[in-house]
This record gives sequence, structure tokens and C-alpha cells, in this order.
Amino acid sequence: MPHNARVFIIDDDAAMRDSLEFLLGTAGFAVTPFGSAAQFLDALPHLGFGCLVTDIRMPEVDGIELLKRLKTASIKLPVVVMTGHGEVPLAVEAMKLGAIDFLEKPFEDERLIGMLKMALEQSIKNTKIAADTVELAARLASLSPRERQIMEGLVAGLSNKMIANKYDISPRTVEVYRANVMTKMHAANMSELVKLAIRSGTLDD
Repeated sequence: MPHNARVFIIDDDAAMRDSLEFLLGTAGFAVTPFGSAAQFLDALPHLGFGCLVTDIRMPEVDGIELLKRLKTASIKLPVVVMTGHGEVPLAVEAMKLGAIDFLEKPFEDERLIGMLKMALEQSIKNTKIAADTVELAARLASLSPRERQIMEGLVAGLSNKMIANKYDISPRTVEVYRANVMTKMHAANMSELVKLAIRSGTLDD
């Protein structure tokens, strides 16, 4: 279970909200219920990380419209939609709009709990990957044009002497640039530098 396992529930049926809040609360989730999508959208800027469970049929803003608004706002929130029996076409539309899965009512409690655990864990991984990608891009941006050339030569397997000849500089100067590259890229050795280069796309060509 992720440490910050928060779940937001949207359902205009008070009995269903109470039932889900009790179920998920006993499973260890921190639950915040909402009686409408409009209430959820109003509170969204202050909610932070979590997973959303929403009914698909609601008055005013329904589940499909909610997903459209989240997509338009580029809000990447794991969403599970609850549908009535025989509403698979609606569920498919919801998944096309970004929902990670759907549940037909009535559903098994354990299936919902398992789905939410996986969704939260995957979302945490995705957030970390995105943060790592931004950090790596910042490291690359910190390199001077010459340092970038030296790094590309190193990961291409060129020796210091070959790099020096290619750019008409001394091997000693290459050593200095090489040290700068390793420091700025936070690479302890050539193996790490190559891995970083692959992740950044430097070796794509």
C-alpha cells in the first residue's frame, strides 16, 4: 500500500458513497467523498495526489464530462469509473478519455481494492519517472556545447586521443572536459554515463 494512499469518491447516491467510504477506509485508504463532480472539481486544486473513483451516470456533470475536463486541464489522475450493468460502451468511452479501468455494479469489494492499490502504485512510479526525466534534461542542459561533444564522443566509444584529434584539442583538455561531464551528469563511471545517454536519447542516432 502506498504511503499516501488517498482515494476520492464521486457518487450522487449517498448510500453508495457511505458504503465505499467504509469499505476503503477499513482497507487502509484515506477517503474523501463528494456528492457531485462539480464539488470535486471545485476542491481539486487543494486535493493533492490520489486516485479517483467516480460513478459514470450523475446529474449535471457526469463521469464522461468529468474525464473530458480533466483531460483538457492535463490533470493526470488515476480514474476508475463505476458503471451500471450493460454500460460497456460508456466504459469504453471513459477509458478512451483516460480512465484506467471500470467496474460494473455490483462489483466485488476485493476487485476495487486491488485495482486502486495497483493504480496508486503505478501513478507513484510514473511520477518518479517524470521527475527523473526532468532532472536528466536539466543535467544535459547544464553541459556546454563542447562538453556535449565530448560526452557524445565518450559514449560512442572514442578514446581521449581520438576525441582530441576530432576537435583539434589536446588530450589533456579532453580529460578536463571529461571530468566536467562526469560531474555535471552525476555519473560515477563510463557505464553510468552510457546509461544516462541512452535514457536521454543521446544514443538514438
